Amino acid sequence: MAGGELKYDMSQNAYIKLVLHALKHRSSAVNGVLLVDPTTTSSRLPTLSLFHNHLGLLPPLEISLIMIEEYYIAQGLGIVGYFHANERFDDAELDNVAKNIGDHIYRYFPQAAILLLYTRDASKNWKLAGSDGGSRLILKEPAANIVLLDFISSQKWQDVVDFDDHLDDITKDWLNPDLFK
Repeated sequence: MAGGELKYDMSQNAYIKLVLHALKHRSSAVNGVLLVDPTTTSSRLPTLSLFHNHLGLLPPLEISLIMIEEYYIAQGLGIVGYFHANERFDDAELDNVAKNIGDHIYRYFPQAAILLLYTRDASKNWKLAGSDGGSRLILKEPAANIVLLDFISSQKWQDVVDFDDHLDDITKDWLNPDLFK
């Protein structure tokens, strides 16, 4: 791309899943990772919801990253970014925990995106953290927000399982294979 611009294409389902995760835990900060096939430029692949409690605890984070690596490495996928939503809807800054996790991912993937969900202004619901204007986040499906409204009206956020939920009850599948069925 010209001028060193990076473009991150996010699929409709990836976008919806991140927002539903934040809606399920409205009074908590939430986070997760974005996955990509490093041999392509497409990021139209799964996103994984990680935590809604104790985002900064290292042992659960390490376990989740190891499990992600083991499960997805066989499929040729890798972590391409990190997403974070603050507990306050009007907070548009990454906290130190989010910055540290993002920095850790950045060490292994220098083009990693760190996304902050910002819900106060619907016209700017994502902030590409640290962006100097040379990076863009693009939703591939223009109707994503309409589909999201349908999921919200049906309270689909209740079906999102993050890694915290899985640690509390291992019968819950944190990969969410049936979320969009």
